[in-house]
Amino acid sequence: MKRLAGKVAFVTGGARGIGRAVVEKFVAEGALVAFADLDEAEGGATESVWRATGAPVRFVRADVTVENDVRRALYGVVQEYGALDVLVNNAGINAYFDADAMSEAEWDQVFAVDLKGAWLCAKHALPPMKTAGQGSIVNIASIHATLTIAGMFPYAAAKSGLLGLTRSLALDYGPIGIRVNAVSPGYTRTRLVDEWMSRQPDPAQTERATLAHLPLRRMATPAEVANVVAFLASDEASAITGANVAVDGGLGAMFAA
Repeated sequence: MKRLAGKVAFVTGGARGIGRAVVEKFVAEGALVAFADLDEAEGGATESVWRATGAPVRFVRADVTVENDVRRALYGVVQEYGALDVLVNNAGINAYFDADAMSEAEWDQVFAVDLKGAWLCAKHALPPMKTAGQGSIVNIASIHATLTIAGMFPYAAAKSGLLGLTRSLALDYGPIGIRVNAVSPGYTRTRLVDEWMSRQPDPAQTERATLAHLPLRRMATPAEVANVVAFLASDEASAITGANVAVDGGLGAMFAA
């Protein structure tokens, strides 16, 4: 039996990177998957690829920072499939600002995507989950929520907030059967990590130094992160809520207090 057989899942930022890997993993595990993204061209192309295979995948363009978009997207999923079992809050952006130079609008944008969007999606996913008396929410946080480096302001603050959101929702909704967990990827072969590497004075040397610091001596792949997300979303993790699972190649263990 596939671990997500018959489950209805909604994934944000599902057109590329970790989000796309989660969609792929969920389909392989038997889920009915709807995913949202701002990139309509990439999202539509991804949906077409899956539709050609007969996989039950649906794309909806939605901005997770706009409540009407979120409400419309999640309402459409529930109307089409009759339920919502799993929400994966994956949409996010990097941030490289100086605290004394960042504008208020730039601050608001980072927190709107990396934190507010997760709350809005949870807000509109929770009612059908409450009706069903069960559900699983998985928030894609980051190793930056607990460990960070210079030059990533205020990304770490936003991802730390996402862990706080995870704990609060887990406590508030656990008694009615809804589990809420976080996954914190470390260095992962994604566009966001490539973007960060490209900003360094010597990207090749930065990558070599980064890999040398990882106990596994390699970055994770999006598929490896997706494997953990699928586990937490499934009934196999039925006793896990309020947790933050690191997929960081051992980096957090190296620098644990």
